[in-house]
Amino acid sequence: MIKRAFITTYDKSGLGEFAQGLKELGVEIISTGGTANFLRGKGIETKDLEELTGWPSILGGRVKSLHPLVHAGILADRSDPGHLKELAERGIKPIDMVVCNFYPFKEISRKYQAQPDKILESIDIGGPSAVRAAAKNYLGVVVLTSPDQYGEVLSEIKAMDGELSLETRRKLAQEAFRLTQEYDQLIYGWLLGDSSPTLDLYFQKIEELRYGENPHQRASLYRDPTFTGTSVASAEKLSGKPLSFNNLRDLDAALGMILDFEEPFVAIFKHASPCGAAAAPSLAQAYQGALDGDPLSAYGSVIGLNRQVDLQTARLIDQTGFVECCLAPDYEPAALNLLRQKKNRRFLRCGGLKKGQGEELRFIRGGALLQDEDLRAVSPNDLRVVTKKEPTPREVDSLLFAFQVVKHIKSNAIVLVQDKRTVGIGAGQPSRVDAVIIAAHKAGERAKGAVLASDAFFPMRDGIDEAAKAGVKAIIQPGGSKRDDEAIAAADEQDLAMVFTGVRHFRH
Repeated sequence: MIKRAFITTYDKSGLGEFAQGLKELGVEIISTGGTANFLRGKGIETKDLEELTGWPSILGGRVKSLHPLVHAGILADRSDPGHLKELAERGIKPIDMVVCNFYPFKEISRKYQAQPDKILESIDIGGPSAVRAAAKNYLGVVVLTSPDQYGEVLSEIKAMDGELSLETRRKLAQEAFRLTQEYDQLIYGWLLGDSSPTLDLYFQKIEELRYGENPHQRASLYRDPTFTGTSVASAEKLSGKPLSFNNLRDLDAALGMILDFEEPFVAIFKHASPCGAAAAPSLAQAYQGALDGDPLSAYGSVIGLNRQVDLQTARLIDQTGFVECCLAPDYEPAALNLLRQKKNRRFLRCGGLKKGQGEELRFIRGGALLQDEDLRAVSPNDLRVVTKKEPTPREVDSLLFAFQVVKHIKSNAIVLVQDKRTVGIGAGQPSRVDAVIIAAHKAGERAKGAVLASDAFFPMRDGIDEAAKAGVKAIIQPGGSKRDDEAIAAADEQDLAMVFTGVRHFRH
């Protein structure tokens, strides 16, 4: 039976209603200063912790709940007669529920990066201690660490006449230890800074997937609770059947690309590679440009859009053949109503687009690789014209767009662009000249007058010759090959403009 609750929270969302529900069930509430004042302001009778312990808050608030009268009341084993006898002899009443959440260390450490004293004061000691004690003793004590738990727990207590099932207690204890582990990890990481000799990862399981890349493979989706950017794992699915492993991989690849462009932009992906991408004055124009890049490959695609989907764009999506998924910051109500009419298509809302911490993690067998994200942007000032012919201002715009797109394509990668829309993509080829040939084949007649972007240098002139044969007029590439002179000579012979960036965009 839950008779006494100790409540001390930083986040007071929903706390008034929850505490009122406890009082109606006859539960005595004990609170610390700020929480007690909040509850009294809601008209809820509360006993001060100081009244229980006989000690005031000391050391500027560093010591409040760290007291035997609190922790003995939480930790006493209700099934142990010796424990209960000792409580009675010392005049200690059991505490049956702990409601606690912590100071927001992550937010404070970011706000006061140059003020470590302020960050140290935000490290909660009493709260995690009480939570761990309650979670250890979950057979006799209920521990709540999130406002999201209040409604369900209160309903169950009412239904069970003041009790809570063992299954619910155990789940709450699991979440409590998860929270304290995550909280300690944040502090540990801050103290280590950039000198950490370990890479400690923590992911929350979101759901089981039907299967992995193939039906015989098991798969699950996990979320990094510390990630601060836009994530497919946190996106809201607005319609359609459940997402598959491959859907999520494609959606993440599309998200990575749309995060890279400021103007209205659309990327169409298949098998984690773009088959079309375009920027334009309007989202609808960008969508049509991306679709025209390779309409055949767009069948069964995943689409990323970096603007709210309006009705005009929604109509174009609706008229497109088979579309697996769409990811966008939001959808106009009329657009969503139209798109939802086809039940198997999935539409996801990811909210405002925001890049994350700037690091990229990839797993290998028995280990992991961590690197900075490839966030390097190339501007007109970075371009070095190496041929006799200079690109026109319009070609420069297209070259920069193409070079921004090519960084998202598996190496070896070649992109052909007309204005700011792809017309041919050659991806993932062991030979760079083969990537040029594939991109030119995809483009067909549209290769004439197009510009070409290469993610890395041309090791020999054959790629330049193939580009010229297809009708390409300008090339952007990093440069840096021992045979750059041969590539430049080939471009001059073919009357092509070529610029070097000095920046490579390999993507393995």
